Amino acid sequence: MSRTVTAGLDGSPESLAAADWAAREALRRGLPLRLVHVYEWQPYSVYAPLAGAVAAVDPDVQQRWAESVPRDAAAELARRHPDLEISAGLVTGRPAAALAAAAEESELLVLGSRGLGALAGFLVGSVASATVAQVTRPVVLVRAGEQGKDEHRPDLDGLVSEYTPFRDVVLGIDLARPHDDLIAFAFEAAALRRTGLRVVHGWNLPASYGFNPAAMALDLAHELTAAQAKALTEALAPWRAKYPAVEVVEHSLVGGAAHHLVEAAADASLVVVGRRVRHSPAGLHIGTVTHAVLHHANAPVAVVPHD
Repeated sequence: MSRTVTAGLDGSPESLAAADWAAREALRRGLPLRLVHVYEWQPYSVYAPLAGAVAAVDPDVQQRWAESVPRDAAAELARRHPDLEISAGLVTGRPAAALAAAAEESELLVLGSRGLGALAGFLVGSVASATVAQVTRPVVLVRAGEQGKDEHRPDLDGLVSEYTPFRDVVLGIDLARPHDDLIAFAFEAAALRRTGLRVVHGWNLPASYGFNPAAMALDLAHELTAAQAKALTEALAPWRAKYPAVEVVEHSLVGGAAHHLVEAAADASLVVVGRRVRHSPAGLHIGTVTHAVLHHANAPVAVVPHD
């Protein structure tokens, strides 16, 4: 099956923002767009306060609504992007499992997140979290209200549009486990947008200095910092050669990677992080850094699974 950019829809504003982002990404990649709505019939009941009663929702009404979700979104996106090949339809089953299956047939899967909440971060729903945790293809989460112009820098007059240059792509990398799929995705995303790539590597001081960094000799601190910076440069060298048009800025920073990535996201078009594929049914399957970035970054976040 030919690869597509697939967007999961549930009729919410955040999923519509995700579909719009997916349409733009499909055009950038020269791929068709597939819109998917997972239909799982439930014996819903609706409380009608004016009538003072609880009424069951007609299954036919549910079916018609479910069919309208991808159809209406496809019509709107076709109107805005007449050159984009779009398909739309229903799939059945448990939402996370069905979306994960759709992802396996896709170049990437795009899902919505409920936007910025009281903690100034993504409110990642249970379906999105479960999907991210089990897929083996890249997944992008897009917050509610995300617009095409948000990916771009202001011009000299302070105006932002889809015609001004893109903001940088940000990549979070763990030098203990650098993975080709993750790095390749970030470089390709920057190349497609004709923008720069900022690579963030967070590292911590030796545990013996954790409570008193000032106790570290200055020359040792410089030596550790230089070693981390050199390791980052060496890891990226082959990718710089492969993507010579991508301007790369390296940030090897002391402290937790999640904090630095969330800061960098404030001026990014896309944040790219990894997720180590785990085959054990127990434990967190997203990873602490990726989990934090998903919940607190205010830019779209791409999660790239790797071994």
